[in-house]
Amino acid sequence: MTSRRAVFSALFVLVLAVVTFAGVPATRADENPRSAASDTPPAAPKKVIIDTDPGTDDALAILLALNSPELDVRALTVVPGNVTAQQGLENALKLASLTNRCDIPVAGGAQHPLFQKLITAELWHGANGLANVELPPSKCKADPRFGPDLIIQMIHASPHEITLVPVGPLTNIALALLKDPSIVPLVKEVVIMGGSISGGNVNAAAEANIYNDPEAAQIVFHAGWRLTMVGLDVGDKTLYDQAHLDQLSKTHGPENDFAVQVLTFLLGQEAKYGGGGGSPMYDPLAVGTAIDPSIVSTQPMHVDVESRGEFSRGETVANRRNAVERNVLHGDRYIIEGIDRVDPNVEVCTGVHADKFLQLLNSRLAGK
Repeated sequence: MTSRRAVFSALFVLVLAVVTFAGVPATRADENPRSAASDTPPAAPKKVIIDTDPGTDDALAILLALNSPELDVRALTVVPGNVTAQQGLENALKLASLTNRCDIPVAGGAQHPLFQKLITAELWHGANGLANVELPPSKCKADPRFGPDLIIQMIHASPHEITLVPVGPLTNIALALLKDPSIVPLVKEVVIMGGSISGGNVNAAAEANIYNDPEAAQIVFHAGWRLTMVGLDVGDKTLYDQAHLDQLSKTHGPENDFAVQVLTFLLGQEAKYGGGGGSPMYDPLAVGTAIDPSIVSTQPMHVDVESRGEFSRGETVANRRNAVERNVLHGDRYIIEGIDRVDPNVEVCTGVHADKFLQLLNSRLAGK
């Protein structure tokens, strides 16, 4: 614990020096048929802030969130990742405009990762990040506040009510933490799309969002709040295929038709570069988990982020046993003297009800 605090403190000091840019009730079938809903008023929508690098699947995730009554989207904050910060902000504003939600603050944030150069992914997302679909110019205006500052302000304004849903690199969230660590106990939960416990997609070990800013991810993972990791490995089980697209194509509307274009592009990219069989719905699954946590199954694990490995930088290293051997040097060898427990810091998604989620996604994209 002491070493962890020391690492966090060191990162805090270093980041402050480097990132001055930042200133710029279920019932059984045999039970009484009276439903819980008839006795209990509906739950209030969950207040969420989506931190995003839009991004094709980010766009679908935002559409899912804005068409889900279970969620009250309070803000979109933009982080560079799939595209540059400027392109991402433009895309987020166009999506807010497409959905007629100019009431939602859309704020730009960090311009690059904490310590490394920015890596963008137009190969997978198209030159403009939105599958090369040209949406009309946005009717919405960017919020002048800096994204991490907006996150801090909203958390303090609604203590214990905000769910953070970061679906890009974790730079903005780390900056908010470093500026104001007092937000940690005030956040209801954090649901991220990122990481993997069974291999990566940018290399053999790392998932893209974590790889794009491992230092930020380590800060976020060890902040001490309730965090669910919706990783690459469960996302890979949510394959949106041609049958799903055919179903969605039967309905029409501005959002529906845009989603069809994006999904058509993604299926084409998957056929060209991926394994075929469908396109994984990574970012939408994180939003789906915020909507309905029963979509996934989780296991508490202690997770660290590798930041120095030549072949493993960005890997989310999960301790499934939440224990480590205590090796003590005796002369010229180590002796295992005991087993030390380590506290889990992440609820790692290990399974997903893919069909349930994909039907939810299609129904919301169709406006149903």
